[in-house]
Amino acid sequence: MYLPAHFDESRTEVLHQLIARHPFGMLVTHGTNGLDANHIPFELDAGRGAHGVLSAHVARANPLWREVADGDEVLVVFRAADAYISPNWYPSKHEFHRQVPTWNYMVVHAHGRIVIRDDERFVRGMVARLTRTHEASQPVPWKMGDSPADYIDEQLKHIVGLEIDITRLERF
Repeated sequence: MYLPAHFDESRTEVLHQLIARHPFGMLVTHGTNGLDANHIPFELDAGRGAHGVLSAHVARANPLWREVADGDEVLVVFRAADAYISPNWYPSKHEFHRQVPTWNYMVVHAHGRIVIRDDERFVRGMVARLTRTHEASQPVPWKMGDSPADYIDEQLKHIVGLEIDITRLERF
């Protein structure tokens, strides 16, 4: 993807901040049935690997986890703000009429290699962390312990974990 030099952001910590603030990513895979995109929440562990590790889960019924193999290359797109920019907003437009519209946006492309984590301990820990993170702003945060243990145990059987070792980060 084309990236003008003046928009390049190469500081890993800045890219990680965008991912942390906008964790709902689009996972693009190329499996046995071709290209696919799944929209799922991710957890970033910035301290693991060269560029961090992403964790997520999908429904066991989702064919994604069967259509990719451990080590396959994937892309996760994290999207923040975007906006149309009118030529009318440029003061020089009114004098010289030499402006055109554009679209400004903030996204991070996280390239990496996927590993399927079909084990209860991994999935339970990841779901607990995602829940703590996303429930933190609630007046009374829900936690897994609020539901009967046998119910949670059964629900966890219906999901499969994913881990992506980030090999390259790009900001557009």
